[in-house]
Amino acid sequence: MPDLSIQSPDGSFSAYLATPASGKGPAIVVIQEIFGVNANLRAIADKYAEAGYFAIAPDLFWRQEPGVQITDQTEAEWQKAFQLYQGFNEVKGVEDLATTLTFIRQYPGVTGKVGCVGFCLGGKLSYLMSTRTDIDASVSYYGVGIDKDVAEVSAITKPLLLHIAGKDGFVPPEAQNIIKEAVAGNFLVDVHVYPERDHAFTRIGGKHYHDEDAKLAHGRTAAFFEKNLG
Repeated sequence: MPDLSIQSPDGSFSAYLATPASGKGPAIVVIQEIFGVNANLRAIADKYAEAGYFAIAPDLFWRQEPGVQITDQTEAEWQKAFQLYQGFNEVKGVEDLATTLTFIRQYPGVTGKVGCVGFCLGGKLSYLMSTRTDIDASVSYYGVGIDKDVAEVSAITKPLLLHIAGKDGFVPPEAQNIIKEAVAGNFLVDVHVYPERDHAFTRIGGKHYHDEDAKLAHGRTAAFFEKNLG
């Protein structure tokens, strides 16, 4: 499916949109990792479309390099990904996601509610979407840096699902404990920990991919969206 253009106060950026066969349904904003809106992310969006959702994946690195698509298969690509991550403006990124949220809510065929799902960098941004916007449901896969913004937990007004890798090389045990303690007792937040998994255990082709736990996490996400987006 072709990319489309979204206008923001700072300029226009592209987004990949996958649409359900029915032409109608709720929507999900699919939030990138540090590799851009690459083939892996587009495949995730396609799967959500197959499940009956409009799935839109905006290019959040457009201020640095519009349209970047890299993989996790070479050292050079990893270095570029980390450079883009270090140059990323988180506040602007959330603003772009909020603009995407408004865009997809008004898109022809989108009915009812809109959720978001993000991985790695996107996992952090999914959390921030739940604290800074009126998104209807958010899912975070191994979000990096959530522990730095747990003061925002009190702003959560819609359901949030957190998938945490117990042996995440980018989210040490201390950070995981800060997150779990911050959301404890909040009935809007569900937390699932995968004790033996490392970062990106659901990324197909990644060195930490684990099929059984990836399917478990995705199954929980599917049920969560079905319940909260209907």
